[in-house]
Amino acid sequence: MADFSDALRVTMSGLRAQATRLRLTAENIANADTSGYHRKTVSFAAIAGEPGLVATGPVTLDRAAVERIHDPSNPLADAGGYVDGSNVNLLLEMTDAREASRSYEANLKMFEQTRAMSSSLLDLLRR
Repeated sequence: MADFSDALRVTMSGLRAQATRLRLTAENIANADTSGYHRKTVSFAAIAGEPGLVATGPVTLDRAAVERIHDPSNPLADAGGYVDGSNVNLLLEMTDAREASRSYEANLKMFEQTRAMSSSLLDLLRR
């Protein structure tokens, strides 16, 4: 039974990591038109001494240059009439969201399969 609980722990860590990635991607998409917004990213790392487990690293801001938009009517415009846009690339964010969603689904399937196998084993042991 320890193998089943280990498998569940591994899939749960993957689910948590991909959920964090999806949340940050959603924040980036929601703020794509926010002045001065920098894209948020997160990295994954293996947990030392825990085979198969993954943890999210700190959330970091993408330091790529933001787009400069000429809009003198904007109250945030500088003396030249320019406003800082965001550095969010919607195509990249949608691709990242799709990848994270599919990874989440794969982890969820593994969780369901492990649970079904442990349930079947318990049924066999009861006989």
